[in-house]
Amino acid sequence: MSASTRWASIFDVAHVQEEIARIEQQTTQPDFWDDPRRAQETIQQLNALRQCIAAWEELEHQWQELQTLAELLAEEEDPELLHELEQGVQALAKRLDTVEMETLLSGEHDANNAILEINAGAGGTESCDWVQMLLRMYLRWAQEHGFRTEILDETPGEVAGLKSVTVRIEGRNAYGLLESERGVHRLVRISPFDANKRRHTSFASVDVIPELSENEEIQINPDDLRIETFRAGSAGGQHMQKNETAVRITHIPTGIVVTCQNERSQGRNRDMAMRVLMARLAERERRANAERIAALRGEPPPIEWGHQIRSYVFQPYYMVKDHRTEAETGDVPRVMDGDIDLFIHAYLRWRGARKNGNKQSSS
Repeated sequence: MSASTRWASIFDVAHVQEEIARIEQQTTQPDFWDDPRRAQETIQQLNALRQCIAAWEELEHQWQELQTLAELLAEEEDPELLHELEQGVQALAKRLDTVEMETLLSGEHDANNAILEINAGAGGTESCDWVQMLLRMYLRWAQEHGFRTEILDETPGEVAGLKSVTVRIEGRNAYGLLESERGVHRLVRISPFDANKRRHTSFASVDVIPELSENEEIQINPDDLRIETFRAGSAGGQHMQKNETAVRITHIPTGIVVTCQNERSQGRNRDMAMRVLMARLAERERRANAERIAALRGEPPPIEWGHQIRSYVFQPYYMVKDHRTEAETGDVPRVMDGDIDLFIHAYLRWRGARKNGNKQSSS
């Protein structure tokens, strides 16, 4: 498959060019700058589309150069030329993969920071330990990608592990990449907490929402909030702080509760809790809209919470498998050490294929 053919399979070049022409027409209207904020967003959208076309043209140019090298090799064998061609093909394939991921991360909130929450399911101590293992996996993944992480809240398990934990992950495309992790993760292993060494199955749910940027923040009526402060403490209740720095905010109309206790000051905890609350309210509205649209189409609402998306099997064999994309690997230790790009990239391609399928079926 040529670079241009594969690129065309990633997105509709002609459609992008038409969209650029449409937006450029908007920018020439006399009232375009009457709303500076909206105009700036439009300009940013236009620049992003232009970058897509520029990337396509660059890939096509590289492909044509490689074709020329191949034609020269067909006429006369040249080891140096062959080596140059092999290196060029590898570089083009790597660049194409990078551009493909960037293109697939073009959703409204994909570029935002992410707020990731992990909760233990049924299984007691075993599930709490599974939450701790997943937290380590995501922190390692974030570190490898140069993302900044901040644990906003955590509730320790009674014996080991964590009942729940909330993490803020800061970096470009953090949400777009981690959206693939939303759902229920299943663990099968010989439990270290079972004296009889029996095999146990544990579940933990992962939720990921985008942190809103300043121009996306929603308005919240202060009268709809109940704000409480309390003393923050570490696991087991030790090293309790003397001051009430921890903050719990309840949004009364929806019942959403957000807690933040890992910052040193009450003001900082309150600011972070409000950020998480706004993100959850926005996500709640997005999901409600998606369900209303699905109902109008006559389709059942998407099932996310309680839906098993991935299994991690430690016994009787090693395997991690994503049940949506069928992506799998037997290198479980590597996955648990944060190498989950195989699943993230497979999900992005799977999501992109579904979107393209929906567009074709509706046209």
